[in-house]
Amino acid sequence: MIYGNINLADFIPNGHEGDVSNIIQKVIDENPNRTIYFPDGEYLLDKPILTPADPTKSVDLQLSNYAIVRPTAAYDSDEAMIRLGATHQTNDIETVGSNYSLTGGILDGMGKAKGVSIDGGRETAIKNVSIKNTTVGLHIKFGANNGSSDADITNVNIVGNGTKEAIGVLVEGFDNTLTNLRIANIYQGVVIHSAGNILRNVHPLFTLDFNDFEGSCGFFDDRGTNWYNVCYSDNFCFGYRESNDIHSIYNSCYCMWYSPKGARHTAFKADGIFRSIVTDFKIGFKEGQTNNIVLQEGQAGGPGIFERVIAPLHLVSDKTHEAHLRGGMHNKVKDLF
Repeated sequence: MIYGNINLADFIPNGHEGDVSNIIQKVIDENPNRTIYFPDGEYLLDKPILTPADPTKSVDLQLSNYAIVRPTAAYDSDEAMIRLGATHQTNDIETVGSNYSLTGGILDGMGKAKGVSIDGGRETAIKNVSIKNTTVGLHIKFGANNGSSDADITNVNIVGNGTKEAIGVLVEGFDNTLTNLRIANIYQGVVIHSAGNILRNVHPLFTLDFNDFEGSCGFFDDRGTNWYNVCYSDNFCFGYRESNDIHSIYNSCYCMWYSPKGARHTAFKADGIFRSIVTDFKIGFKEGQTNNIVLQEGQAGGPGIFERVIAPLHLVSDKTHEAHLRGGMHNKVKDLF
């Protein structure tokens, strides 16, 4: 019987400096179905480290709270520093060992690297991770099960590198659950190119210098059939945006603006006709702004619904949304009762 974690400290020579990517990769490849523990310290990578998707070869990566993974000056990859399920591709959740996961620690992209990606496998879990200074914080790629990746992401904090290319979360695989995420210093908070995703308490915050404010977006849904619950878009030009001819469901979501910058503030934008169902939606427009839009449509006449909207009525500058209102639009919560 084998007891205990595989401790990376046992494989890195005393006094070793610089790249440890080959050492970590060798430990992963030679210890299937084991938990690999990263104690406090700095782990420098010349290249990404990859975990297997095959349940007979999979590993669980556990980083202590102050284990920091960073790229070296020689790091030159368009892939994430940690790539989960990137080798030995498979679509298998029944074989013992299919509990892929990454827990804890800090991934510091140093302004040039991506944080973590889910490249393959099923039901991958990422939790309690801090991702900093990245071009893309989290990337869920097209999944192994006909596109479904079935990942569970929870308690993750992401801070981008502050450029126009910075994205907090990029989702291409289907059927994922994202819970309790805070995202900042990015141009786009969450970009979704797939369906069947559930987002709960996801909070992107625009903190850049506003030079390109007009294209910034908290949530961009490019596929539809997704569910958003208590999500919060903070200070982006567009709070929520959908591409043409799709629909998703938004419940108890919120968007607000605390800065007077930008020519306009748009809570919800439909590139085509508006088809989604939005209930119990709260908007905090900024006092003193004159171009505050609840709904911008690419084409009128859509069947979408806004039901019970709370917003500062005296600041709303466009009436497009009124054709979709059910239950009225209210200035204060007490107006609902």
